[in-house]
Amino acid sequence: MLQNIFSLIIETIASVLGGVLLLRFWIQAVRVRPPQQLAQFIFTLSDWAVKPLRRLLPGVGGYDWASLICAVLVAVACILLELGVRSAFNASLIFSLSALLFFQWVFYGLIALLIIEAIFSWVNPNAPLAPFVRALNEPLLRPLRRIIPLIGSVDLSPLAALILLRVVHQLVIYLISIVA
Repeated sequence: MLQNIFSLIIETIASVLGGVLLLRFWIQAVRVRPPQQLAQFIFTLSDWAVKPLRRLLPGVGGYDWASLICAVLVAVACILLELGVRSAFNASLIFSLSALLFFQWVFYGLIALLIIEAIFSWVNPNAPLAPFVRALNEPLLRPLRRIIPLIGSVDLSPLAALILLRVVHQLVIYLISIVA
């Protein structure tokens, strides 16, 4: 029982930190400026990890590689801690579970952004965070909007993006399970 409680605490902390690091990477990749309070939260929570790594791994091509690598390292640390509690160290298991956790953060984060945008469009399209979330989703939705026409005034590209993300997620899980 204590192992499950410890795992829950570790997974929660790692998921929040990993999600913030991935959001920091994505914000800089799509070149969108977050609202001040959100930016302060993101940078305050992640600067301790990103700034030292940035000395070794500077941003190249407009991408904040230090934030992305930090997210990967958080996933590996999370898996190492959980396996350490269970005394189940195995290099291939650590690699596959860390990769699985990292990709789950990526996919679930993208899915959450799409759902948040859909909620904003139904409830309050002029909400202060709506343009920020829309800008984060634009790289995913732009190619789909070229293919999927509006039906009346309904944009089905977020639904198609959700389905495609789920399909890719299942493929990634399958490929990681083969490697392990």
